[in-house]
Amino acid sequence: MPEEQTMSAEEFQDQYGFDVDDFNLDNLQSDEENEFANLPAELEEARQELVSIRDFIRFAVTQLRNYDVVVAQGTTDEFAEAAAIVLHSLALDWSANEQILDCRLTSSEKQTVLSLLEERIAERKPLSYLVNLAYFCDLPFYVDERVLIPRSPIAELIRQQFYPYFDANELAKPLGTTVNEQSTAFYEHGLEMKQLSHPERILDLCTGSACIAIALATRFVDALVDAVDIDKGALEVAMVNVDHHNLNHQVNVIESDLFAKIPAENQYELIVTNPPYVDAAIMADLPPEFLYEPEQALAAGQDGLDLVHHILFEAADYLSPEGLLVCEVGDSEWALSQAYPDIQFDWLKFAHGGHGVFAITFDELVEHRALFARYVNNDAS
Repeated sequence: MPEEQTMSAEEFQDQYGFDVDDFNLDNLQSDEENEFANLPAELEEARQELVSIRDFIRFAVTQLRNYDVVVAQGTTDEFAEAAAIVLHSLALDWSANEQILDCRLTSSEKQTVLSLLEERIAERKPLSYLVNLAYFCDLPFYVDERVLIPRSPIAELIRQQFYPYFDANELAKPLGTTVNEQSTAFYEHGLEMKQLSHPERILDLCTGSACIAIALATRFVDALVDAVDIDKGALEVAMVNVDHHNLNHQVNVIESDLFAKIPAENQYELIVTNPPYVDAAIMADLPPEFLYEPEQALAAGQDGLDLVHHILFEAADYLSPEGLLVCEVGDSEWALSQAYPDIQFDWLKFAHGGHGVFAITFDELVEHRALFARYVNNDAS
């Protein structure tokens, strides 16, 4: 999707229900300019008065809130976004040590911080696109407008190596606590208790930036991971990240429309997919920040399930008999339950927020394949 979108007068009238002739477009432009009229003075005051990293983070939080900046792409709240803006500008990790927060900034450092903050507010462009960086599973990834900004709750499952479905080793990171809260424990996401040996082959379907595939490779170091996407631009970004993490020996990037170019004899013990799942109503009402993301990586038809139906129907041909499919559908969770009222999907729980992710086994995929076929056949007819 292009960074700047334009629409004709007729399209404007149809979408918003107004007669364009009733408006003075110069006034509309003035209103937009007036929205940020005070911003330069506020930034200049901050440059003169503020001193420490802590000061600038606090100021950035206030500005993000005052200008109603939407924060939901890579960071989860204004404080995390503000900290990322300030710390990245200073060439520091986004989760910097508390001890450095009272360090003073030089004049040039102040200007760098405030310039990035101004760009974030005025352009409404997501921070990760402004700096070409996002974190997922504590790992850094290159991102640009060819891919979605990583933000899936599936990261929690990867950290715990999908325990207790698969066994865990020293690379697993428990997310919960014991009853007495003196030691960490594995969070109960709701996965079936199997404790199988680690998967040898893993598929990341609709990989985008390859953040899930790469995170999987770092937690399952003996597994081969196939990262699949239909979009060539996304795959270019994926290959940048695979190279950066030195995982060419373990992560294989494949251009394919879902399973189309994957041999059925490739039996995976784990398939993870975060496909496009945004329904038409939500797509029509996206905040400006989300319009920078590629539309084809978000939109999935009227109910958000266009791709999910096909994944559910075909997955059994590529999954091992003891394999697991984990799929994210976000706010289309209700639509999926309505589409298949006879199926009891295993909706997973998350320690740090998130919803709309289910797990389904090979046996369940086979058992309900006739139901999945109805939707696939309807699409084809």
